[in-house]
Amino acid sequence: MGSMAWFFLVSLLQCLSVMAKQTYIVHMRYQDKPASYATHHDWYASNLQSLSNSTTSDSLLYTYTTAYHGFAASLNPDDAESLRRSDSVLGVYEETVYTLHTTRTPEFLGLETDFGSWDGHRPQDLNQASQDVIIGVLDTGVWPESKSFDDTGMTDLPSRWRGKCESGSDFKPSLCNKKLIGARIFSKGYRMASGGSFVKRPKEIESPRDNDGHGTHTASTAAGALVANASLLGYASGNARGMATHARVAAYKVCWSTGCFGSDIIAGMEQAIIDGVDVLSLSLGGGSAPYYRDPIAIGAFTAMEKGIFVSCSAGNSGPAKASLANLSPWIMTVGAGTLDRDFPAYAVLGNEKNLTGVSLYSGRGMGNKPVGLVYNKGSNSTSNMCLPGSLEPNEVRGKVVVCDRGINARVEKGEVVRDAGGVGMILANTAASGEELVADSHLLPAVAVGKKVGDLIREYVRSDPNPTAVLSFGGTVLNVRPSPVVAAFSSRGPNTVTPQILKPDVIGPGVNILAAWSEAIGPTGLERDTRKTQFNIMSGTSMSCPHISGLAGLLKAAHPNWSPSAIKSALMTTAYTQDNNNSPLHDAAGGALSTPWAHGSGHVDPKKALSPGLVYDISTEDYVAFLCSLGYTVDQMKIIVKRPNITCSKKSTKSSPGQLNYPSFSVLFGNSRTTRVVRYTRVLTNVGAAGSVYNVTVTGPPRVGVTVKPTTLVFKNVGERQRYTVTFVAKKGGNPMTGSSFGYLVWSNAQHQVRSPIAFAWTQL
Repeated sequence: MGSMAWFFLVSLLQCLSVMAKQTYIVHMRYQDKPASYATHHDWYASNLQSLSNSTTSDSLLYTYTTAYHGFAASLNPDDAESLRRSDSVLGVYEETVYTLHTTRTPEFLGLETDFGSWDGHRPQDLNQASQDVIIGVLDTGVWPESKSFDDTGMTDLPSRWRGKCESGSDFKPSLCNKKLIGARIFSKGYRMASGGSFVKRPKEIESPRDNDGHGTHTASTAAGALVANASLLGYASGNARGMATHARVAAYKVCWSTGCFGSDIIAGMEQAIIDGVDVLSLSLGGGSAPYYRDPIAIGAFTAMEKGIFVSCSAGNSGPAKASLANLSPWIMTVGAGTLDRDFPAYAVLGNEKNLTGVSLYSGRGMGNKPVGLVYNKGSNSTSNMCLPGSLEPNEVRGKVVVCDRGINARVEKGEVVRDAGGVGMILANTAASGEELVADSHLLPAVAVGKKVGDLIREYVRSDPNPTAVLSFGGTVLNVRPSPVVAAFSSRGPNTVTPQILKPDVIGPGVNILAAWSEAIGPTGLERDTRKTQFNIMSGTSMSCPHISGLAGLLKAAHPNWSPSAIKSALMTTAYTQDNNNSPLHDAAGGALSTPWAHGSGHVDPKKALSPGLVYDISTEDYVAFLCSLGYTVDQMKIIVKRPNITCSKKSTKSSPGQLNYPSFSVLFGNSRTTRVVRYTRVLTNVGAAGSVYNVTVTGPPRVGVTVKPTTLVFKNVGERQRYTVTFVAKKGGNPMTGSSFGYLVWSNAQHQVRSPIAFAWTQL
């Protein structure tokens, strides 16, 4: 073989070797580090150097010592397999890629600027205490110039803060202030995925600056300062503010143009914990996995142990059942509901029917002259979806096009219509989205309508030889009824990892939310949208998650000694399940009544959460016993708990996961005699007045018998704990092989109602 041919062969093999590499996350037996290594980093680097095909200079991405015990590395499959065989390695897993779960809310939640006294907490005292609270947001970065991060009137930084602002070519550390106190980037996993080596610089500028908008929106929702006269191009005008207006914000950029990579998320969580945040907010997620395979769950466990409240979005995969992300019980899993604010828009058809939808279109409009209306006119079967390239310009030029919702982005459909020469769009829901209406800042006149109205329009186009329409826009309307309604996109239970834990935990405002925005991108996020706006209106559980993060910050300010589980319990047991028509919550997907699989404990009520009366507190040891009940191996548990010695008692291994002292109940019945009876014990802690007495009431389906012992709880002192046992019996004859029902259990007195939802499921074991 000639030298040139040999050179090409070697180069080819090297290329194949590089191509085969990917990021793995390696869990180590932390305490096994030999004394000869000064640091864990040195030990991990040595482990990599011992592999045949690796060199540490381009293999070791991150060393984790807090949120995880281990490291992230770029490896080929053979090296990953070699590490798996090492006695010091607990597990080696391929990196997971996560996705983002993409000014009316303070008033809607009862957080008006002048909200009076909250159960003895004066607003000025709460505002002052909030300045000690730091909310860490893991997202796409931050737009520091936003008025939402103005630090006027803020005091000096808490002395415990160890974070910093990192620089980038478009980001100076001096852009941070007493409000935005931290901004960091984590990009090695993203670099590996986009270029094959984290040493190479990817196309995207690496700095904390938010070029996507999502991170600025979520951070300002959680803790943005009050900004007067905010709006999106005139829509939703008024005061914009976060939930905890005086809390500090620290931005951790872990999400990039191609997604949020597990290795970067862990690194961000680790740094946030070390920096000293009080609340972690993650509006992102992937599918469901056992907790020892879930990076967010593992990092959140350490955060919980250190007293940090972790709030995560439930996902936007609704209304499909069992579609939730972020399921671990030490995380607050947040679904989405609507506000009492709407943005009506109208389509007047040639048959004189005036139909209502929603829109945030802010351009010149169509005028009053009806134009032709078309549906399903294109070169292929995807034209009804208005996918790129699917519309025939000859068919749609100068007309309004009806597009079915689904597959591609709603705003992209409008761009497709505009590019084909259409002058307007009606975006019509299908069964998947039901009657849920999400407003968008479209590039052309566009109205979004629900399925029923969509079906009327589709039928009109089919049956009329000369269908026409004209679109118009109605601005902003408040006090909409009914609200809240559970968003159709909000992911649903049951919990696929641990069915005995009811998820989601709560819902919060997540539809048409106004918050700060990046000026690097237009309000639609489309490349050709050249408009610039300081605020944008977005929808998703990404928007509801930071609402709860901010509220948790307020509760932390009011009750500095409360554990994350106490704060979580307060938000859950005081949540409401009736809308502003005093009717049970409805589901936008089909218009029927919602269930706890969609709304969890209900919609958060921050004023009541500040004084819940009783809380269900959960210690780290309780969570360890919970993990024992799942049947995890000791090594799998060590990945989560990060202790050298973990033992499970016989009692905990035989116990049900539903025995965890959780503020809600999920009861699974089987079809055998022994599985028709489920008994759970709970412990309540008095955070109300001394001498408080509570009585219990329970509702459930007729086919289930429920008894609670005792039926009265007397708390002589503040901080006192009282235990009760609830027994659920599936009655004979009324036991379907499969199915679900719901109920609730309430401990109440004249001052407080401590409410827990109950989900019942019948499964064939």
